[in-house]
Amino acid sequence: MPDDSTSTFQAGRTGLIVRIPEAEPFVRGWRERLDPSAQAGVPAHVTVLFPFLDESRTDAFVHAALTDVLGRHQAFDLRFERCGRLPEVMYLVPEPDTPLRRLTQAIADRWPEAPPYGGRFAEVVPHLTIAQGQEGAVLEEMEADLAGRLPFTSRVASVELMVHDGVKWQERASFALGE
Repeated sequence: MPDDSTSTFQAGRTGLIVRIPEAEPFVRGWRERLDPSAQAGVPAHVTVLFPFLDESRTDAFVHAALTDVLGRHQAFDLRFERCGRLPEVMYLVPEPDTPLRRLTQAIADRWPEAPPYGGRFAEVVPHLTIAQGQEGAVLEEMEADLAGRLPFTSRVASVELMVHDGVKWQERASFALGE
């Protein structure tokens, strides 16, 4: 979820993610040490939209709208073959990323008051964060470790609404994609 510091982990903050459970054996150890979102309870994932609406706004109407918007998109497979880097972030590259971009765009179109990453970036790059704020040597070690263990594939059939309770991130709802 957040790709900066734990200061963005505020009670009531929400985000929409796709879980990538197949990534856990590959990235869990790295994420637990080097990704604040993992330390705060977020599983291996690709963010669809963060931040989303404040928890106080995620009522039955919003859940129904999410069910409708997300249900229009078909489930899909992602393949993870390589690492990528953004400033301060090491991540796994999901391919193809077009279905993820479409999910993000559909949610952002429906809730324009919740642009991806608060509108901080001109382009949103779908990614599975492994580490943040690390030195080059650590990133090179991580990349070498992962290169010998990739690829893997994951089926994406739902989007999860995550909420920060002030201590940890918790899943509050899951919204199925179409089959």
